[in-house]
Amino acid sequence: MQKQSLPSNYNPSPDLLKGKTILVTGAGDGIGRSAALAYAAHGATVVLLGRTVEKLEAVYDEIESAQGAQPAIFPLDLASATESDCNSLRDAIEKELGTLDGLLHNASVLGERRPIESATYASWQEVMQVNVNAQFLLTRAMLPLLNEAPTASIVFTSSGVGRTGRAFWGAYAVSKFATEGFMQVLADELENISNTRVNSLNPGATNTAMRRSAYPAEKPTSNPSPDAIMPAYLYLMGEDSAGITGQSFDAQ
Repeated sequence: MQKQSLPSNYNPSPDLLKGKTILVTGAGDGIGRSAALAYAAHGATVVLLGRTVEKLEAVYDEIESAQGAQPAIFPLDLASATESDCNSLRDAIEKELGTLDGLLHNASVLGERRPIESATYASWQEVMQVNVNAQFLLTRAMLPLLNEAPTASIVFTSSGVGRTGRAFWGAYAVSKFATEGFMQVLADELENISNTRVNSLNPGATNTAMRRSAYPAEKPTSNPSPDAIMPAYLYLMGEDSAGITGQSFDAQ
């Protein structure tokens, strides 16, 4: 698989996302929080999706304090998300905001780090539900709105272990392989009939709660903060990446 990189020294314009509405999953903390703040800082109206209302409210307040466009909050636990939940969100976005120009699939769960032989089915199911099935439901629900936009972008969050499998990464690695496949299939389907582009982005080693859980012996500050990798998230969501679809990017 050929991996793509950002243009060298990429510097997004302050109004890169002005007038755009972007849905961010897992927006309460980590990379999702940083992406929501970055999108808002560059002009977007951000729909904050996550399972913890208090965290979403904190991000909402940060955006308001920075005088960004008023965001929207939609609490949803992807581990139990249904077709009806996703369709309700689409209807609410259409009614309240009128449009959707971007979708960042950021939310994921790590699951178990153990051999396949001793993996539990309950954990496997949860990882697949959050990392694959919920992405399908949300994407399918949002496509009518995205395809109505002049140009739109869907960004899936990948992983190095979703491109080269590694022992003990189990369901998480398999779910990220599925994510890459989903991205490629959808990009190919939409390329000639829609202005919606579809790409994947591997954030790489980043100082997040998931990374600290996966690598407890690693010094967290040896990895960049989520804020440090935001140029990649802005590039793929903004018009600077117009016409680029079906590609796998690395943020670092």
